[in-house]
Amino acid sequence: MIFFAGLVVFLLLQTAEAGIGNSSESSFCTETNECLLFELVCQNEDYEVRHYDSLKWVSTNASSYFVDLSFMNSFRRLFKYLTGSNEDGANLDMTAPVVIKLNKKASFWQPHVYTMSFLLPSKYQKNPPKPTDDKVYFNHMSEMKVYVTSYGGWMLSSVAKRQAERLADLLDDAGAKYNHEYSYIVGYDSVMKLFNRHNEVWYEVEGEPVCPADN
Repeated sequence: MIFFAGLVVFLLLQTAEAGIGNSSESSFCTETNECLLFELVCQNEDYEVRHYDSLKWVSTNASSYFVDLSFMNSFRRLFKYLTGSNEDGANLDMTAPVVIKLNKKASFWQPHVYTMSFLLPSKYQKNPPKPTDDKVYFNHMSEMKVYVTSYGGWMLSSVAKRQAERLADLLDDAGAKYNHEYSYIVGYDSVMKLFNRHNEVWYEVEGEPVCPADN
């Protein structure tokens, strides 16, 4: 009896630490089997604060003046890795979301620098097959808290920029501290999904999160 109780606790701890779960546990994930999970720290009508565990992602970097066109190239590069362009010839399941870390310091005359990442499935978190493309690499994102705002429609850089500026204004008004050097653009849906799409913008929390109650 003690053994089984200990086993249950161990499995629960492993699940809690993994940060990846069945997509049925998230209302955002409707097209993949597994999804990035989070702990909701607090929320109000303007934004929410989430805690994410440290996990392994497969990533690629790009620099481009025309960000949306370059997004597609990066996506194809990572998707090829999932569908066999790796040393094992393995096919890995797609997960959600797709996360793009965008450098905010680029001026109008400079190309935008960003990192696109796919979350590795739970089966491959510890030992994923090595990419055959030298532009694709593994990225172990640190545990973090983020400020989040959500929006519908398509994950276009112009729309994400407006959402990021709006969130930054809200955080500044609340006196919240966050990393100003970059933001995250986050998408949960494939191009085949036409309705009820879900996208997000994240800023990484610095210090204690600020989440004033609604008036």
